[in-house]
Amino acid sequence: MGIGVSVFLLAVGGILAFAVSDRLSGVDLTAVGYVLMAAGVIGLGVALIFANQRSRTSHTSVHERRDIHE
Repeated sequence: MGIGVSVFLLAVGGILAFAVSDRLSGVDLTAVGYVLMAAGVIGLGVALIFANQRSRTSHTSVHERRDIHE
């Protein structure tokens, strides 16, 4: 899950938790909103940790040259 999906989950969860006041039978939209926001926060944290790990990675390339004298 990338940063964009995490921000989307945060936005949809916030809308469901704080802006929607409709009632559906058997579904608590406020709880669904909080769950989506929690998933967005966790996904955003994981995405940022992985992005930080990639920026600290160093790559080394080895070139081997062989001179053949006949």
